[in-house]
Amino acid sequence: MSRIIRVGGAQLGALNLADTRDVAVERMIALLEQAAAEGCNLVVFPELALTTFFPRWNLETPEEVDRYFETDMPSPETQPLFDRAKELGIAFYLGYAEREIEGGQEHRFNTSVLVNGDGNIVGKYRKVHLPGHAEFDPKRAFQHLEKKYFEPGNLGFPVWKTMGGLFGMCICNDRRWPETYRVMGLQGVEMVLLGFNTPATNSQRPEEADDLRGFHHDLSVQAGAYQNGTWVVAVAKAGVEDGHKLLGGSTIVSPAGQIVAKSQTLDDELIVADCDLDECTFYKETVFDFARHRRIEHYGLITQQTGVVRPDAAE
Repeated sequence: MSRIIRVGGAQLGALNLADTRDVAVERMIALLEQAAAEGCNLVVFPELALTTFFPRWNLETPEEVDRYFETDMPSPETQPLFDRAKELGIAFYLGYAEREIEGGQEHRFNTSVLVNGDGNIVGKYRKVHLPGHAEFDPKRAFQHLEKKYFEPGNLGFPVWKTMGGLFGMCICNDRRWPETYRVMGLQGVEMVLLGFNTPATNSQRPEEADDLRGFHHDLSVQAGAYQNGTWVVAVAKAGVEDGHKLLGGSTIVSPAGQIVAKSQTLDDELIVADCDLDECTFYKETVFDFARHRRIEHYGLITQQTGVVRPDAAE
């Protein structure tokens, strides 16, 4: 019997500095209701879905930074989203900035949660691969200060058994690293949920074309899906936020590495696909049967070494 999840990728258009969380949640609820009308079981929202992509700004004071972070999830502002999803019986993925006090110490993460159709959080992920830089860089066309505002995630890459399958999560830059998918693949993941906010312009290489950046996005997601025999649902924030264009390009990719749905706009847009989790089985049992084909005795450098060390370095 097929295990079909009807997935909605709920791309969001721009959220500007002046937009409140209420504005974002109202738009997400509208997409959720559209997804319900189209029979979706699961909706995926973007990374940092409640606010503008604030790491492009060099914020100076704690008060400026704190306004973008959530200390509770659900929060009073997001509770209506949780309530409406529960009423509709739809699960969802939500990305947000998390501020946590643990043992008297403050921690900040770029976080996502997986919420089941009963409105309960069943999984939490914190972004591991933080891009960008930690200090203001005057040489950049704009800033990308994720390393200033967030710590690397401390939860690893778990998977969760829910909705009749095995689900994992990652966020934005994680999608570019094959280790992200492989760690989940080694746990049998059948669907990876992924939100992103990717600038249409490379701040260190402004001449890089939009279509090349879109190609790199698709390449990363399609390779991760195929090489691990898993569905990947990658959902963007898009459009022009306070003068800065985000790439968009939300996609749903099959275990064969094929794009089965793709956004066509840079606005709020729902893409939908019927994803049969049993399609993962063929790839997991043949060309990517890890137990038969992987040779971990030759992969030691992957975990023993972080940066590149050239063989001629000692010469």
